[in-house]
Amino acid sequence: MSMAPALWKRPRALALLPLGLTFGLALSMTPRASAQALPVLTGPGTYVGAGGGVTAFQADYGQRVLGGGVVWADVNMTWQFGLEGEARYLRLNTSEDVTEKMYLGGVRYTFTPKRLRPYAKFLLGAGEISYPFHYAQGTYLALAPGAGVDFHISDHLIWRVVDVEYQTWPDFTYGNLKPYGVSMGFIYRQSLVSRVARFPKK
Repeated sequence: MSMAPALWKRPRALALLPLGLTFGLALSMTPRASAQALPVLTGPGTYVGAGGGVTAFQADYGQRVLGGGVVWADVNMTWQFGLEGEARYLRLNTSEDVTEKMYLGGVRYTFTPKRLRPYAKFLLGAGEISYPFHYAQGTYLALAPGAGVDFHISDHLIWRVVDVEYQTWPDFTYGNLKPYGVSMGFIYRQSLVSRVARFPKK
C-alpha cells in the first residue's frame, strides 16, 4: 500500500482554468495596430499589463519561509474593476527539497484612480507542493484573498509596492494548509483606449 499523499482529485487543467482565462482574455483584448474598432471591454482606465517580481511565503508545511519569483497578468476593464492572474514559484531557502508553486486567477478591485492605488483581490486555482526528498508531489485547490498597493510611475510602468496574500488549501492531505506571504515587483501596462488619458491626472 502506497504511503504517498493522496493528490487533489480534480483534474489539474480545471485548477488552472482561472489563470488560463485571465491570460487568454489579456491576449484577446490586446489591440492590433490596424484595428479601427475598440475591444468590447473598454472604458476609462482600461488596460492590460504583465510583469514580475520577487516573493517570500511562510509555507506552513514545515514552518519555513520560502523565497522565489512571481509573474502577474492584469486585465482592467476600468480603472476600478479587473482580473488578475499569477504564477508563483517558491524554490529558495528550502528544507529537505520541499518547494511550492501556485497558479491562481481571479478578480481585483482598486480603490482610487490616483498614482498610489490600493486594491483588494480574491484568487483561486492550484497550489502544488513537492514533499521532502521528492518522494511525492501534490496538487490542491488554493483560495487566496489578498490586498496590495500599486504606484503608477508613468503611463506604462507600475511599481507593485506590496502584494499580500493569505491562502488556504482546504483539501491538503494533512489538514487545511494556510501559506501566506508578500511580493513586490514591476508591471508594464498598455492602455486599450487611446482617446482617454492613460493616466488619470488626479
